[in-house]
Order: sequence, then C-alpha cells, then structure tokens
Amino acid sequence: MRPSPLAFYAVLTALLEPLAPMLLRRRAARGKEDAARLDERLGRARPPRPDGRLVWLHGVSVGEATSLLPLVAALRASQPGLVLLVTSGTTTAAEMLARRLPDGVIHQYAPIDTPRTVARFLDHWRPSLAIFVESELWPNLIQEAHARGVKLALISARITEGTARNWRRFPVAAHEIFSSFDLILPQDDATAERVRRLGGSPGPKLNLKLAGEPLPADEAELERLREACAGRRVVLAASTHPGEDEIVVEAFRSVAGAGALLILAPRHPDRGPDLAARFAATRRAAGEAPSGEIHVADTLGELGLFFRLADIVVMGGGWAGVGGHNPLEPARIGRPILTGPDVSNAAEPYADLLAEAAAIKAPDAAALARHLRGLLDNPAIGRRMGEAAQAYANRQSAALDDALARLEPLLPA
Repeated sequence: MRPSPLAFYAVLTALLEPLAPMLLRRRAARGKEDAARLDERLGRARPPRPDGRLVWLHGVSVGEATSLLPLVAALRASQPGLVLLVTSGTTTAAEMLARRLPDGVIHQYAPIDTPRTVARFLDHWRPSLAIFVESELWPNLIQEAHARGVKLALISARITEGTARNWRRFPVAAHEIFSSFDLILPQDDATAERVRRLGGSPGPKLNLKLAGEPLPADEAELERLREACAGRRVVLAASTHPGEDEIVVEAFRSVAGAGALLILAPRHPDRGPDLAARFAATRRAAGEAPSGEIHVADTLGELGLFFRLADIVVMGGGWAGVGGHNPLEPARIGRPILTGPDVSNAAEPYADLLAEAAAIKAPDAAALARHLRGLLDNPAIGRRMGEAAQAYANRQSAALDDALARLEPLLPA
C-alpha cells in the first residue's frame, strides 16, 4: 500500500482529473500547450507502439531535453534494436526535439500526473526502463511505473535545498519515491547528499549538460552571416533575461564603437520585437541581416550558429537572479565566456572554468565593459580562453561513458 501522503496525493489528483481537459485547453490558448496534441498530455498516444524492447527517456524543458540527446545517440549506437521514446513537457522542448531527434526516435508529450492518465500512458508504451533527467519526480508516475516492474533511473539529478526541504516534510513518502529508483546519478555532491538523506542511493556524479555534443549549425548560413558581418568582431549575449540586455548593451556601447557587432539572443525569443524596438536593432526572425551595432537573434534552435559566429560570448542568467545558464554550450565551441555574479545553477562548471582562466565573472556593467574592452583589444587572450574552455568541455564527455556502463544492467535483454 502507498504511504498515506502519496495515497492522499493519488486521491486528490484523481478527483481533479476531470478538470484536466479544460485546464489544458486554457493553457493551449495562452500558448503554453500544443493544442493539436493535448490528447498526449492525457496519456492517449497517437502512434502505435512498435514491437520490441522500449526505453523511455524524459526531460521536461529545452535544457533537460537537449541534455538527453547525447544519451539518445549513445543508446542507438550501443543498442540499435531498442525502441526509444522521448517525452517532454513544454512546447519549446517539443520543437527542439522535432528538429534534433534522430529518425526513428518517437517523441510524445509527457502525461499529466493523474492516476488514469498515467495508467493509459504506461498501458500503451509498456517501457522496460524509464530514464528521468534532473528533477522530474511525479509521484503517481513513479509509483505506478515501479509497481509494474519498470526499471527507473534518475540521471543528471539536481535536487535543490528548497526541493529537499519540501520532501523532508513528508519523510515516508520521500523515502518511497527516492528508493524506487534503481539508479541515481547526481549532478553534484550537494545533490548526492540530499538524495541520500531522502532515502535514495546516489551513484557517481553525472551532469549531462556537461557531456553533450556542440550545438549544430548550418555551415552555409554561418558563412553567409560572416559575410554580412563584414569582418567585424562579434559579441554574443546568449540566453539573456529582462534587465540583462540593458547591462550588456550599456557595456558594449561604452567600449565597442562602430567596429563590433552585438548579437542579443534572449532566453525567450518572443521578447525579440521589444528588444529590437528598444535598441533600434535588426531581427533574425524578421529575416533582417545583421546591420548597425545590434542584431537580435530571436529564433529557436540557432544558438549553435551564433556561438560559432561570435568572438566573445556573454552568458545570460548571471545578473537576473536565475543562477546563470550552461557555460558548456559556448565552451564546446571554444569561445571565451563572460557572465554575471550569480551562477549558482551551474556552480561547479563555472568554478572549474574560472580556475582554468576560461571564463570571467563581471558583477556589473562597468566590470563587463572592462572585460569586453580587454578581449576586443587583445584577441589572442580570447583565443587562449576559448581553447581552455574547449579542453575542459572535452574532458566532461568521459562521464557519459560511465553512465552508459551503469545503465547497461537496467536495459531490457
């Protein structure tokens, strides 16, 4: 029998389940769900299940789903007979996966965590192994899969202190959930300790976001953009949040002059029109070529293109109170990295990159301007930083091989 908090959760979600279609339609009207695929969120699959052994991988949003791609490729290479199902929870993740998943890998939206929905999903797909990434811990889904004998893995696990504190309020339920996993590979030592205290058995560290391949880019389009830049030095501000664009633009304008180009790639591309209007910039989504001093890259799936175009990368999230963003994306392409003071969401890789002189923190616009000036005036320093960043990124790929070895006993025979 389920521990009482989990039983209460199951009853509550079952009572709320009749409201789910209406709530999903409302979310779809706000652009938060794919209106054409709401049945998938209710556990009703469109494609038939292929014959054979099926492994299910889940990453909720773009970052988590992107981090799964190297694992998907590795599983296809090592176990070509497996059927692979990848689920995600957001429309932007689904759009990215539609472009980047290999042929033959199935994508579906993840089911909402209500008992009948979860049962429909599992009845149809019948996975032998479910691999969750980071912190997707839906009680009904985990409990039902475990009860059916599905092997469970939580990899690249990331449990914040806030999340752990919430679970500690229900220690019996926490133990039941975390002990259901056959394999847990934490991102860092802090997560490992939290998992252990909550009843799980953490293994070696693995951060999939550090072990991926370079983001893809269209080489012909890259060459066209280089021609449009006409030899100017390019500064890319990637994954910026509101308030950070102003910091970057202030710093750039104070040092760059007419001899450089700033590209703003906001974390949420729908901010593109506002940024273009505010800074008198051209826009990628409008089909405009980079001209003037600022260009807004407000399309999905093209960051690999702009990382390669850039001479210097300013990673957003460090000035916005969100804990920074993954520095390995520019590092894999060998670019020097500048960022803000708060990189708590990627503390370990930033600490390593800072120690190896591959990245620099700038607390404010004035400090960012000084560092931009130094890198623009001394390209050789930027190249050395980029080489150090790329060397660090290359070393992280070994962790994926270890993860595959630990997943192998859980794979269906």
